[in-house]
Amino acid sequence: MSCFQCHNSSSNPDLLRKGWRLRSGEFAQLCPRCASVYDDGRFCETFHSNDDGWRDCESCGKLVHCGCIVSFNTHLLLDLGGIICMECSRLNFLLARHRCLSLDPEIRTREARQESSGKAPVGSQYWPRVTDLDLQKVSRNPKATVTPLFEKILSASDADLKLARLIIPKKCAEAFFPDLSGLQALRIKIQDIEGNEWEFQYRYWVNGESRIYVLEGLRDYMVSKKWQPDDTVTFYRVEPGGKVVMGLRKASSDGLQLPRS
Repeated sequence: MSCFQCHNSSSNPDLLRKGWRLRSGEFAQLCPRCASVYDDGRFCETFHSNDDGWRDCESCGKLVHCGCIVSFNTHLLLDLGGIICMECSRLNFLLARHRCLSLDPEIRTREARQESSGKAPVGSQYWPRVTDLDLQKVSRNPKATVTPLFEKILSASDADLKLARLIIPKKCAEAFFPDLSGLQALRIKIQDIEGNEWEFQYRYWVNGESRIYVLEGLRDYMVSKKWQPDDTVTFYRVEPGGKVVMGLRKASSDGLQLPRS
């Protein structure tokens, strides 16, 4: 018996492992190498990268393969078109449940204010959760006005030093970042909580009829802040001046951090 994916027949049959369920009802048998890639959730990324069927998640912008049986359980179809990855779908559910059970008056006050204004420029999973202490750390000038813009939990690709980039959710980018008139990158300056100024490249690429927005050139920043998957980045605007500040909340110190799967 050979591996379903690579057709390697030299592997010991006893070492073959179950993959996904086939239409026949049986399971695809995979050699240890292919099975490891499948178990790590990198199967389509590794073997189907040049195939059709890749679409961006409407929530986080991550590319998801929607063109094979392997990726059947990685996404959900949205009622108004598009897809959402299962990671965002689970996170949306957990955040909604947490807000329903939350006794935090700050969260309820912010939600009531947003509902009364009738404006919700970004998805609820990107609403920033900040305290007065967080705002004081962003700007120590008592006359400054600090406005939390949005937050994002770092994915594995966001924290990858080789990529050194951060995917900005589409609605967040279009609501809070400068307009991009073309594919050419825009240099933007962002401060960290300590007041250090960093310069990044802000651009987008086209994926189908949508755009994926990214901040690039973050390697030194990521090393300095020790970015890890599941950490949370929060963007703020400080007035006067319109200065943008990016803060980091470590997953290990966040009691409300939600598990990723």
